[in-house]
Amino acid sequence: MNQIYSTIPSAQLIVELCVRNGIHHVVISPGSRNAPLTITFANHPEITAYSIVDERCAAFFALGMTQRFNAPVAVVCTSGSALLNYYPAVSEAFYSNLPLVVISADRPSHLIDIGDGQTIRQPNVYENHILYSANLKDDSHNSNEPFTLKYNADQTQQALQTAITKQGPVHINAPFDEPLYHKTNHLEIEIPNMQALELSKSTLDDSDFVKFWNTSAKKLVLVGVNLDEEIDNEVIKLLSKDPSVIVMTEITSNISDPNFFTNIDSILAPIEAEANSDSLFEALQPDMLITFGGLVVSKKIKKFLRNFKANQHFHIDPREANDTFFNLTEHFQTTVNEFFKTLSPKLNLVNSKYFDQWNSIRLKTLTFREAYKKEIGFTDFSFYYSLFEHLPKDETVHFANSSSIRYANLFDSKREIKAFANRGTSGIDGSTSTALGYAVASQEPTTLVSGDLSFFYDSNALWNNYIPKDFKIILLNNAGGGIFRILPGNKNEDYFANYFETTHELNAKHLCEMYKIQYVEAHNQAEVEKQLPLFFERNESPQLIEIFTPRLENDKVLLGYFEYLRAKIDFQSVLKSEYFETSGH
Repeated sequence: MNQIYSTIPSAQLIVELCVRNGIHHVVISPGSRNAPLTITFANHPEITAYSIVDERCAAFFALGMTQRFNAPVAVVCTSGSALLNYYPAVSEAFYSNLPLVVISADRPSHLIDIGDGQTIRQPNVYENHILYSANLKDDSHNSNEPFTLKYNADQTQQALQTAITKQGPVHINAPFDEPLYHKTNHLEIEIPNMQALELSKSTLDDSDFVKFWNTSAKKLVLVGVNLDEEIDNEVIKLLSKDPSVIVMTEITSNISDPNFFTNIDSILAPIEAEANSDSLFEALQPDMLITFGGLVVSKKIKKFLRNFKANQHFHIDPREANDTFFNLTEHFQTTVNEFFKTLSPKLNLVNSKYFDQWNSIRLKTLTFREAYKKEIGFTDFSFYYSLFEHLPKDETVHFANSSSIRYANLFDSKREIKAFANRGTSGIDGSTSTALGYAVASQEPTTLVSGDLSFFYDSNALWNNYIPKDFKIILLNNAGGGIFRILPGNKNEDYFANYFETTHELNAKHLCEMYKIQYVEAHNQAEVEKQLPLFFERNESPQLIEIFTPRLENDKVLLGYFEYLRAKIDFQSVLKSEYFETSGH
């Protein structure tokens, strides 16, 4: 490829600094004002450029790529409302610690607020959800102005380095004046030598942690979203073999062990319905809470740990700590592996029945979940049971919000899978786009599991030329927003179906025909059991299986599951022991 540059200096500068900072993937949405960037990015030998028309989809597509690369990916758009369509993905990146680099073209300042089309006030437009905003100066006609070049270089480098070191979104806003399409075969500016940022590291004072660890008989480890850190086997063994430790995970924690508690709500929801729930929760209440990873899906674990607080809460993360449970004691700014590698020689086993008794409850929930499946008809619940029976080994699975990820957290995969979901803001707006971006970046078999509202909301995600042949979509169509039938509220009110559940009669067949995606459907358990194995075997073209489940039965079966567990498990008997009696519980 012949290298072609825009003649505008700041366009050359942005592209060259992106490359020098390790950005090699750029998602571009078509426009005229961003032509200088498009020309330069699309013709750079070290850049792979993608063209996606819908800016909202483009930004989530790039977000999926950042999940896979754990490195910055850039999105480029024209001026006006285009960059506002990036905002959902920007906020997701902000709360998920993903280095999304937004580069927007802008009008020169003298053309703002005079009535020009595609013109808004773009500087600092994301100020509440961005780590850095670089507002560049227009140098379209000032190629020899050293001050402007130095300023733009400093601002661009600061933005890019912030994305890399602090792992979050940044915004570079570049005004361009016409002419926009002039080209050259030469880099016409000298790029200044730029410095990399260094993150300040806090000194690890572990004395309190070690003291509390070695004296606490009830320790709860809660793991949130974990995208990039592979936890060492030595750490997993240390946590899983300690009788005073319970490790609770979710499917997006991407960490597993037979002793870990993976079905949090299956334990907590039945206890909530017990008459003596407070005394039971007090028995589970930890002395010490250790958290790592990102955000947590389960509302029940949040409620429990806010109402029955640990004496100390320690969070381990190189970047930040959320005070989710309103009692954060200390934040250790390091990785989980480094933290426990340093401390493990100082940590002692504490005699305790904390794990044994709650593990007894966990095992009972697994046994009764199996029994419950045999007593129910075909619903969302029974489908998810089948899904986790049939998922291929090492599959990458993206779960959409809202019901999809919550159902997934009630089941255990019998095989190792990598699981992702947009849990930063937990919106339904970009699940398909994110999954596609990840699939394109990874070139690994990837499956999206989505509800109907989430899928149809983001259907423009399929409007591109990059869908891998082995990309799969499982669409649960229950004719509306099933999550609202699970949440509190009167389902019989006249307005409920229209304004909450949003019932519909749509299906994905014609969308699949338009986008050349192989389509199959299933309406009952027998069809699911027949189609799913074939669905996962076929890899010659993208495909979608649409599972039609009964709208008015799904919530009853799910809520009935928790009641079934409550009726089957004698929590008081399981928790009755000398340990809890002597502990005052």
